[in-house]
Amino acid sequence: MISPIFMKILITGASGQLGSYLVDVLSKKNDVTGMDLRKPEKPGKNVNYVTGDIGDYRLAMDLCRGKDAVIHTAAQVSVDRSISDPMFDAKENILGTVNMLETATKSMVGQFIYISSAAIFGTPQKIPVDETHPTRPLSPYGVSKLAGENYAFAFGETYGLSVTAIRPFNIYSPRQDPNSPYSGVITRFVERVKEGKPPVIQGDGSQTRDFVHADDVVRMLELCLGNPDARGQTFNCGTGKATSIRELAEIITELTGKELKPETAPGRKGDIRESVADISKAKKILGYKPTVALKKGLAELL
Repeated sequence: MISPIFMKILITGASGQLGSYLVDVLSKKNDVTGMDLRKPEKPGKNVNYVTGDIGDYRLAMDLCRGKDAVIHTAAQVSVDRSISDPMFDAKENILGTVNMLETATKSMVGQFIYISSAAIFGTPQKIPVDETHPTRPLSPYGVSKLAGENYAFAFGETYGLSVTAIRPFNIYSPRQDPNSPYSGVITRFVERVKEGKPPVIQGDGSQTRDFVHADDVVRMLELCLGNPDARGQTFNCGTGKATSIRELAEIITELTGKELKPETAPGRKGDIRESVADISKAKKILGYKPTVALKKGLAELL
């Protein structure tokens, strides 16, 4: 399913990692409005950028009016900050999301796509993790993203809003945020090797993650836009392939051509041992297929 040729789309968090890629891609064939607290470093052509807060009711109403779709990527993404300041995390990720849902509903937006997170699952009880896996977040961040997801579907049930939720696993790209709960390890490794220093692995390095390039997340979102089969659905977004942290470090050092042997440090308390997405549902319903191999994506970063 390919998204319609032309749609009026509002993207929140438009200056962030995922939001900025969405703006670049979707503005080529659609009327795109980007909303964020900060202006983008490199504004896209033919895009209406608005500086503002997702908690601003009047602004959100103005921006949602007449839109065919809202893609809600705006969020507080730091796990550490959610732990040190859970009230701020809840305000941004829960109340901000509820405001966007309410204004989208009242503005009769055609489709609301909520960007959730793999953090909602907590410690996996089975691998790979599918959409029906139990949810028990380990951090306030994970709790707030799960609450936002539940609110989105509650609005769908109560008010008839067409809702789709996407659960990205470990998004990375050249625009990645070092504060991201998932791509942070890639940022740290890359910064170390660029300085000629070996990457530092916390723990024994056998922990696994599913690293998915932002391009593939955008591709899934394109498949959801205007797609009636995506209504009321939740999709895991990953590659379906597990990569150990030690393997990640070795790939990065290999790409630099430097003789750097990874160092080890004490593991992080509560660190999840294994995490990989089951993407069979997205493949079946959307025709989704990840295309960016990890080594290619990391080479781009370097």
